[in-house]
Amino acid sequence: MRSRAFLLFFFFLSTTSSIAAQEVKFIYKGFSGNQAIRLNGIAEIAAEGFIRLTNETSRLIGRAFYPLPVRFRNSSDGSVFSFSTAFAFAIIPEYPKLGGHGLAFTIAPSKELRGGLPSQYLGLLNASDVGKSSNHVFAVEFDTVQDFEFGDINDNHVGVDIYDMRSNASAAAAYYDGGVNHYLNLKGGGVVQAWIDYDGFKNLLTVSVSPFSRKPAKPLISFPLDLSPVLLEEMFVGFSSSTGLLASSHYLFGWSFQVNGLAQSLDLSSLPALPHPKKKNPTLTAAACSAAAAFLAAAVTGGVFLYYRIKNADVVEPWEREYGPHRFSYEELKTATRGFRDKDLLGSGGFGKVYRGVLPGGAKTAVAVKKIAHESKQGIREFVAEIATIGRLRHRNLVQLQGWCRRRGDLLLVYDYMPNGSLDGHLFEDPPKGALSWGQRVRIIRDVAAALVYLHEEWESVVIHRDVKASNVLLDEEMGGRLGDFGMAKLHEHGGNASTTRVVGTLGYLAPELTRTGKATTSSDVFAFGALVLEVVCGRRPVEPKAQPEELILVDWVWELWSAGRVAEAVDRRLGGDYAEEEMALVVGIGLMCSYPNPSDRPTMREVVRYLDGGAGLPSLCIPPPDDGGRSPAVFDDFVHSYPSSSFEKVSS
Repeated sequence: MRSRAFLLFFFFLSTTSSIAAQEVKFIYKGFSGNQAIRLNGIAEIAAEGFIRLTNETSRLIGRAFYPLPVRFRNSSDGSVFSFSTAFAFAIIPEYPKLGGHGLAFTIAPSKELRGGLPSQYLGLLNASDVGKSSNHVFAVEFDTVQDFEFGDINDNHVGVDIYDMRSNASAAAAYYDGGVNHYLNLKGGGVVQAWIDYDGFKNLLTVSVSPFSRKPAKPLISFPLDLSPVLLEEMFVGFSSSTGLLASSHYLFGWSFQVNGLAQSLDLSSLPALPHPKKKNPTLTAAACSAAAAFLAAAVTGGVFLYYRIKNADVVEPWEREYGPHRFSYEELKTATRGFRDKDLLGSGGFGKVYRGVLPGGAKTAVAVKKIAHESKQGIREFVAEIATIGRLRHRNLVQLQGWCRRRGDLLLVYDYMPNGSLDGHLFEDPPKGALSWGQRVRIIRDVAAALVYLHEEWESVVIHRDVKASNVLLDEEMGGRLGDFGMAKLHEHGGNASTTRVVGTLGYLAPELTRTGKATTSSDVFAFGALVLEVVCGRRPVEPKAQPEELILVDWVWELWSAGRVAEAVDRRLGGDYAEEEMALVVGIGLMCSYPNPSDRPTMREVVRYLDGGAGLPSLCIPPPDDGGRSPAVFDDFVHSYPSSSFEKVSS
């Protein structure tokens, strides 16, 4: 009797649990610490009651999930239940026009999504499991970066993803109101409400977005879809978001969800709001600064003697002697630069400071000495070996690397001295070092192209520069262009965390494929060269934060003028029209061709030289069509568009 009663009781519990699972329904009108929500990655609940999934930290993931599994199938016949959700979110990029990836509502087998990567993967998948049905990931993405690898339609879209980051259905973000579709900027910082409804009987998925509390009468996406191969019996529902080299803060303000029913829309006015930035109290700030300064002074005074004893030790390890012919002693370079005094400082940048020096001896050879802080021991031996190899490169358009020196936390590189400084200084310094004529600009472009042909094809092995930019082009006594700073990007990579994949180079010159592969190629050098060409012709940086919105990204602006037949408007006004229009069009066309998003569409550097020399006619350019956001696909990825590091450099020798 007891056994029978127990079985009946167990059957009752199982039936009740099944019914409850089928009728999962919840609503969050804001979030607080005592509410059931599971966070991972960098996601956090703010005191104001909203969830901040990500912040302005690059290449990180933030997730928020309902803590309990949700039943999506009928256990008796295996049919898939209908479900509905509504949620309110906001995306605030670090740089408003440029974006920084997005967020996705997802149904997944686990809350952790182990192996999910940031950037274009939105924390959902990685390169090995993307596209595989075994991952059972369903997502609706709200993406603010156009990723060509996954066929994104633009940098402001909503997409339905099944097993993959390549959307099965997508549409430019918009909402239907008053019989008209209105453009909706997902990265504009405003609160957006989204509705996702799946009808398990009709096998139909609809997605809507709106800046209002009411649901639009017409959905943005209406997509016939059978989710029975995707959804398991029990799965987890939530959100995943990520940042790339450019970052956005992704916020979640409210969320409702229901199985076998229609989720309740959210009243946006009743949800938590982002706080306004608080003004700093100048009195408190001054007091805090004074206290910090006093503490710092005490710490410095106590440790300065010990620091300099360790720092100034000139120890040569046995392995360094094998590279002896290229090694200078620290005392030689200290004497050459007269103690690295500020008066001989040529410039500074992300890798260190550059000093003018004169090597001791009868020849009195002028040199530029780059002093690089490199506290990490990791990769130093590999870097020195590479520098010794690079020292063998010989070409009239390369800045000759004469040698190196290592001293504890410093690496010192010795280059030929270029009396006319950097191309960057002539283009952008205020006051400029000297206006460049059109003929000088074309010659410099030709010189850099010749140097890259030598590196890519003419030396005994392929050398990839990895950081072609205006501040790495130096001008000799005849104003000829020479490409310098070999090994700098490699040094940066060696000095990093070995377990972290980092894209090395300068933002604004980076090819779009680099964030996906992490591998520099000759084609990525060509892309950087294209940015340099447009920079030289137009007298503007690849990204100009102070420009008008439509002129912010140089390559996009030049494409627009090219397509309108007004490319002459892009030419540096300081030239005063003193150039041949046919030659100008050729050079601009080369810059645009080198800037194609697909690496296979870019020319080789040898082809570029042939175009410049008139040995081959420039092919017709295929102009990337503008998207709904008014930008061309030449705005390739989140990392391409930021302040170029060269904007903070005087000279990079």
